[in-house]
Amino acid sequence: MSFTVDKQTLDDLNVLGKYKGNSIYNLFDRTQTRGGGQVLEAMFQHPLTDAEAINRRTAILKFFQAGAFTFPVDKALCEEVEQYLSMAGSATVAGSALKMIRSKAMRVIASDQEYELISQGIQSTIRLVLRTRQFMVELAAAGDPSFYKSTMDEVLRICDTPGMKALLAARVNTKPGFAQQVKFDHQLRYAGRQDLEKLMSILYELDVFIAVSKVAAEKKLHYAQALPFKEGRNQISMKELVHPQLPGAVANNIGTDANRNLVFLTGANMAGKSTFMKSFGIAVYLAHMGFPVGAEEMVFSVQDGMYTSINVPDNLAAGYSHFYAEVLRVKNVAEEVSRGKNLVIIFDELFKGTNVKDAYDATVAVTEAFGENRNCCFIVSTHIVEAGETLRERSSNMQFLFFPTIMDKRVPRYTYKLQEGISADRHGMMIITNEGIVDIIRGKKEKAAIVWQ
Repeated sequence: MSFTVDKQTLDDLNVLGKYKGNSIYNLFDRTQTRGGGQVLEAMFQHPLTDAEAINRRTAILKFFQAGAFTFPVDKALCEEVEQYLSMAGSATVAGSALKMIRSKAMRVIASDQEYELISQGIQSTIRLVLRTRQFMVELAAAGDPSFYKSTMDEVLRICDTPGMKALLAARVNTKPGFAQQVKFDHQLRYAGRQDLEKLMSILYELDVFIAVSKVAAEKKLHYAQALPFKEGRNQISMKELVHPQLPGAVANNIGTDANRNLVFLTGANMAGKSTFMKSFGIAVYLAHMGFPVGAEEMVFSVQDGMYTSINVPDNLAAGYSHFYAEVLRVKNVAEEVSRGKNLVIIFDELFKGTNVKDAYDATVAVTEAFGENRNCCFIVSTHIVEAGETLRERSSNMQFLFFPTIMDKRVPRYTYKLQEGISADRHGMMIITNEGIVDIIRGKKEKAAIVWQ
């Protein structure tokens, strides 16, 4: 079973997007090979839901980060090998010979480049195999990465098969002639093709591990610990949580468990609510990939999935107003929660598309109903602080947190630091007054009156 998210959640958290410079994917995309980029993309599209698998990937990344290793193969060499393998090989040595003779003849007759490509491809592939094997030997000497040993053993097995071993030895001792190149080509593109393709896939994954570990070191990210989900013991704990793309961000602690599984979050606009919820959601997503997160410590029970409602768009083509789009989003999430899954649910400003009275009633009713499900973790933010006061009287499993605003004379200052309680800030009109909006409007009216006079 895979970790479940939908497009709305991915968009809210800005997770995917190879060609979006500010996506979380691009934060980690330091891969050197095209295949490595594809492996990274697949990891982003399929977070894990097995605690053992998550912790194993985390251990591998920690190992590569501690060793500060450099990827052993450059991009150009990988591309040469990929191009060589993409050309059709022959099932027999004789077939390989005929193919190369034909290519050689075509080179003389019509300046065909296939022979050169095959010859260069053989040399490039041998260099790639030699460098990969040497790198695995260096890894083994650097420590005892038992969690990566099976992969290292697989590389050494491939390199030490009789056909590959003979090929590597011949390459080291002599410059191959035509007859040898025929044998080499047959070994690489037919007899040992599956092993070579397996080696390339390991190399691509290695590219990802080294790239991600370098980002973790550069951005000072840390690794989470995954726990198997147990009924009644669902927990998510983060210390010094920040958004991984915000340098110098103020860090916050947050923790939920089965007894306090719903966070009711309040605070003024610009106080930090949305950024905090995105930071939390991104950390949950990356942790399920086994990737480093923007928190100094994180321990979490493995979840079935995550749904967010942060930037819900209207749908004019379908005739949906913003409020109705919000209602449908809440309904869809409620259906997922009702199926008994353990999920992370994040709602930013519930029902902001309707009037205050309806928003209050709906926020209280929906939040209270969601909170009864102890298998899930919820974060709900709102401007309607009165809803928090009501819920505090009715529910025992909710945490009430807020981001404070400090008034410096008539200018609001934001600490971005979570505090316990419900916000009492009502500074919206003061901000409007400070910006002189009413004066601007009145000034325009006065000017218009003078013109008419």
